[in-house]
Amino acid sequence: MTHPGRIFLANVGANASHAFNSPIFEDGTFEFITIPEDRDLPGEHVVRYGQLTSFNNPGLSLRDFIPKRLWDFPTHNDPEFETFTYGDNCETSPRAASLKRMVAGDFIFFLARLTRQPAKDKSGNGLPLQHGFYFVGFLEIESVLRDVTRRPSETEMRRYGANAHVLRGLSDETLWDRFWVFAGSPYSRRFRKAVPLTRELAAQVFSSADGSPWRWDAGRSDLQVIGSYTRSCRCVIDPSLPGQADKAAKMWSWVAEHS
Repeated sequence: MTHPGRIFLANVGANASHAFNSPIFEDGTFEFITIPEDRDLPGEHVVRYGQLTSFNNPGLSLRDFIPKRLWDFPTHNDPEFETFTYGDNCETSPRAASLKRMVAGDFIFFLARLTRQPAKDKSGNGLPLQHGFYFVGFLEIESVLRDVTRRPSETEMRRYGANAHVLRGLSDETLWDRFWVFAGSPYSRRFRKAVPLTRELAAQVFSSADGSPWRWDAGRSDLQVIGSYTRSCRCVIDPSLPGQADKAAKMWSWVAEHS
């Protein structure tokens, strides 16, 4: 099924710089683990790593995948797939500035680095971890809270209040720092199975900011190439432009096939 909205992309969650990984399992299911907050925020509003629970086995803790020293540390739980919101520092971070263009009916797909869990070969020796980039879900934009500099109204809190940026502001009033929050429609999804972003798919549907194809240099791994091209959030497919409706159709078909 194809949708007319533009497709934006955001690279989220644990990455190579963190002491933990978001795990993907043999059947394609996964757990999405978000990055740490940039400070140890006080109070009861923030989500701490020890509070994270499994999507696949509701009620079970994710502590087995997180170092014990971080269990009491706050995680920047964004995007969150319970009320379907995503926030970013669109006014102050060049990485996120393009998201200010998103409007109702657009889509933002979330790309995460997932890691296959340790396995053993026939001799019982541990095999190396396998990392890859996967789509873990998307929001269909329904509404936007823009340039937040103070506590949102009670009506706004009911819709956006679970977002990590709002929780940061509730914990520390200096963090009403001009962030934006995007709320998803009921069509928004957290995938049950991760959708791989392969070199094949990228060649068919994505291009650089200047319109040229992605370059797969021999000296870099596919993981490194994908990471470099998705470092900034931006619109990657606009079906209203010549030739891009076809790309959107291929993207949606790929998601339907793998998720």
